[in-house]
Amino acid sequence: MLAPGLHPFRLDDEERDRLVTRVEALVPEGVASWSYPDPHREKRDHCVERVTDLFVARYGPWAREWNWSVGEGDKDGGPVGSWCCASHSVREPRETASNAVAALLEWRAWLEGLEAVFAQLAPAPDATPEQRSWHLERAAVRLVTRVLDRSGGESGWYGGCYLALEWFLSSCGMDRATADAAVREAIGGRFESWVAPSRTLIDSVGEDLAVRLTGRMPYRDHREYEGIEERHDRGPRERG
Repeated sequence: MLAPGLHPFRLDDEERDRLVTRVEALVPEGVASWSYPDPHREKRDHCVERVTDLFVARYGPWAREWNWSVGEGDKDGGPVGSWCCASHSVREPRETASNAVAALLEWRAWLEGLEAVFAQLAPAPDATPEQRSWHLERAAVRLVTRVLDRSGGESGWYGGCYLALEWFLSSCGMDRATADAAVREAIGGRFESWVAPSRTLIDSVGEDLAVRLTGRMPYRDHREYEGIEERHDRGPRERG
């Protein structure tokens, strides 16, 4: 559903200016200041809803989570830093619009980055159960770590882990319901807001996911896999 490859997207300077203008027109007047309790909360929330509808109608369903911000925002625990929440981010029309478009671009870049990583981590179609288990364990560790690094382990950060792992499994051909159940069983409530999990815990989640899906333990320290191990340990830019 979120796969950006299914929804080509290009935002040149001209299109970006047009989009900022369109969003600017959706921002209500007189909400630049903020106090608690917020007397304009309903207007701000409605503005975010209208912006979301605009983005989805214009670019596709992947854009719906454009405001999934880091920490406690409209939606907790996301990768977006350009937007906080309706209460703090809906301000002057031009500033609000510019930040909303920046958040959309940030969200798109995050999705494209994940999609590229999936291709690198996926097991081969003819992989044996042992090989598949190894790949799944390694993929889980790397994706959880990627989400943790981006979110800073703040409020609700583990929601991004569910999304990344479910989407990865779906990209490997698993149906969404099975992927969702497997990920929820593997994580099992072991990740918490404002707590960075230990490497041991992350490894355990990856191993549990691999074993649940293949019935086999991942290979450890096997010469046959040294080349793959090295390739996974290096970042995308380091690979030749």
